[in-house]
Amino acid sequence: MEPRYRLRLYLLTALIIIGFGALLSRLYQYQIKERSRFLNQVPSNYTVTIREPGIRGDITDRHGVILAHNLRNYEVVFDLDEIRDDYKRYLIETKGKDDPEVKEFRKIKTHEIINKWVRPKLALHNLDTKYRASSLDTHYITHRGLVPFTFRDDLSYDQFAHFAEHNLELPGVDIRVSPRRQYLYGSLASHVLGYVKQWEKGAISAEEKRKFKHYTGDSQGIAGVEATMNSYLTGDEGIKTLLKNEKGEVLQMVDYIKPDVGSRVELTIDARVQCLVENTLRRVGRAAAVVMDPNTGEIIAMASVPDFTPSNFVPSIDPTAWENYRTNKARPLINRAISNFTPGSTAKLPTAIAAAIHGHAYDSENCPGYVAYGNIQIKCWKRSGHGTLGLQESIQRSCNCYFMKLANEIGSNKMLNSFQLLGLGQKTGIELPSESPGFIPGNRYWRQQLRPGESVTPSITGMMAIGQSDSATSPLQMAAVVSSIANRGQYYKPRIVKRVIHPRQGVLVQNRPNLKVNLLQEGLKPEHLERIRKGMWMAANQVGGTARRASVTDRDVAAKTGTAQTVDMGVKSQDAWTVAFAPYDQPKYVVVVAVKRGAHGGTVAGPLVHLILRGLFARDDGLKLPLSKMKESRGDFIVREKVDLPDQGGLLDIAYEDGGETGNEISDIPMAPPIASLSTPRIPKPTIKQEADAEGSTAPKAIIIEE
Repeated sequence: MEPRYRLRLYLLTALIIIGFGALLSRLYQYQIKERSRFLNQVPSNYTVTIREPGIRGDITDRHGVILAHNLRNYEVVFDLDEIRDDYKRYLIETKGKDDPEVKEFRKIKTHEIINKWVRPKLALHNLDTKYRASSLDTHYITHRGLVPFTFRDDLSYDQFAHFAEHNLELPGVDIRVSPRRQYLYGSLASHVLGYVKQWEKGAISAEEKRKFKHYTGDSQGIAGVEATMNSYLTGDEGIKTLLKNEKGEVLQMVDYIKPDVGSRVELTIDARVQCLVENTLRRVGRAAAVVMDPNTGEIIAMASVPDFTPSNFVPSIDPTAWENYRTNKARPLINRAISNFTPGSTAKLPTAIAAAIHGHAYDSENCPGYVAYGNIQIKCWKRSGHGTLGLQESIQRSCNCYFMKLANEIGSNKMLNSFQLLGLGQKTGIELPSESPGFIPGNRYWRQQLRPGESVTPSITGMMAIGQSDSATSPLQMAAVVSSIANRGQYYKPRIVKRVIHPRQGVLVQNRPNLKVNLLQEGLKPEHLERIRKGMWMAANQVGGTARRASVTDRDVAAKTGTAQTVDMGVKSQDAWTVAFAPYDQPKYVVVVAVKRGAHGGTVAGPLVHLILRGLFARDDGLKLPLSKMKESRGDFIVREKVDLPDQGGLLDIAYEDGGETGNEISDIPMAPPIASLSTPRIPKPTIKQEADAEGSTAPKAIIIEE
C-alpha cells in the first residue's frame, strides 16, 4: 500500500476512535452521571400525600343535648402549582416553546391564569364565584402548592354531586368534604361555648413540609370552652395518598387513613336552665347571671347579656358583622359572668365570714347613720340609722355602719386573708379564658398597680367591708362564696366541664368535685355560719329585709342584695346585685345576678333572681323547661329603677319597706374616685371573610381550545 493511502487510513482510524470516544464520554455523562436528572424529566405517574384536618369533637350539656357539632361542608380547592403547570403545557402545545408568553411565563400572575384557564370551565357547571385575587396571588407566593387555596366553601350537596358525576378533569382543581362547626341553638351559651378560628396557613413545621405534598391544618378554638378544651376537641389528622399522572390527574387513591374524631366535652350546664336564665336577663340591658350547684361546684347556667351568635364566626365572619361586634359599646363579646363588677353590699357576706372566723360572730354595733374616719363620713343607706344591730339583723337590713365598724375591729390584714381564703382577688380557675381575678384592698395587684405606695387605711378597710371603691368581684366568684355559705362551709372550685370522653380512649377528664377549702378547718364554727345563713333568710323573708323580691312562694330562699357606686362608660353609675341560695335547709341552687346601671339590687336584680328560682323549682316539680334557638341581644344603657314581677299568689301584696342600698353612700367622699368595675379583657381576633376585589369580580372569558 502506498504511503499516502496508509496515512489516510491512519487518519480515518484516528477520527473514528476519537468520535467513538466522544460518543462514549457523552453516553457516560447522560446515562450514568446525569441519569436521575433526565429521569425526573420523563413524564410518569407519581404519588402525593395529603394531610386532612381532624374532626372536632361535640360539646354537649350535662344531659347530652348537643350544643356544638360538625356538619359536612363541600369546598372547591386549588392546587395552584398544578394549575400553573397545566396551563403552561397548554401554551407549549398550542403556541410552541418560543412563544413570548411561554418565555415570560413566570411573570404571569396566578390569578390571571385562574381567570382565563379555570373559572370559565367552572362557570359552565355553575361553580364559579367571585373571590379575592390578591389573596390568591399572595397564597401562591407563600405556599405554592403545599396548602390548597379554598376557592369556594359554600357548595350545596347537589353541586358537589354534579362535580363528582361530570368529573370536570381540571388538573389542580378538587372538591373536598370538610367538617364545619355548627352551634345548634343560636346565641345560647355563646360566652360559654366560644367560637373557632380557621387554621392559620403559616403554621407548618419543616417536618410537615417534607411529609406532605398538600397540607390543611385544624381549626382552633379561640374563645370559651372551644379555646380551653381545644386540645381535647381536636381530632387526629387524616392522611390521603393519591396516584396522579404527568398531567396532575388523579388515577387512584393508594391509601387513606381517615381523620379521627376529637373528644366529646360534656358541660355541667343544663341547656334548658341556660335558656331560662338568658331569657330572664333580657329584661335588662347588660347583666350576668350564674346558677351553681353548691354541693359540687358545678355551673348549671352561666349567662351574659348582650351576647353573640357563634355560628357567625364559621368559617369566617363577615367584616360588617365583626365591625358591629367590635364597635358595640355594650361589648357583647365579653363574658360578664367572669368579669369585674363592684360588689357593693354582697361583700358583707365575706366580711361576715371573716368576722366569724376571727371571733366576732356575736358582736353588736350601733348604727347612727354614718361612720366617721377623721373628717370623712361614710354614710349608711338609711341616713337616720338602724340603731344597735347584731350580725343577723345587719345582713337582713344590709347595714353599712355595722360592717364598716366590724371590719376595722377585725383588722385589714385579717380581712384580706379571709377574703383571699374565699377566692376573692384571684381567678377561680374555671375552664374559661379571660377570667378576671378582681381585686381587693391590700392584695398584690392593689399595692403594685392600683394604688402603688399607699397603705390600707381604716376608711379603705371600711369600704372594703361594704364592697365599695377599690373592690372588684365577678359574679362567678360571688357564686362560689355564697355556695360555701349554703353548703355549710365547703368552698368548691367552680366547674363548667363535667367530663371529657374520647371515642376510643374513654373518659379523659373525670366528673369529680374539687374541694379547695374547708372553712370549718379554718376557724369557722357551724353555729357561727348558721347565723350568717339565718341573716340571709331574714333578708329574703322578714319585714325590713332588702332581698324580699327574691323570695318564692312555698320555698325558703336566703338572699343578699348589693348596690355599688361605680363608673360605667365614664359616667357615675350603679351595679345592682342579688345573690341567693335555696331551698334553705337543703340547698340545691345558688343564683347570682349582677346588672349594670341598676338603681337598686333589691328592685332590679332581686326580681330576676326570683324568676330564675321559680323556673328551677317548676322544673323540680316536673315542668319541662323550654329549649329554643336564641337570638342575640345587643344590650343597652338604660338606667333601670326596677324590674316588674308577675303576680304569684299574693306575694306582691307584701309591703316592702324600701329599696335598700342606693350605692350613693360614698358619693361625696373626697377620696380617690371609684374604679371602673368592668375590665376589658383581650378579644381574640377571628378569621374575617375577605371580600372579592376587582380582578376576582370580573366575569371570566373562556379560552377557545382548537381541536
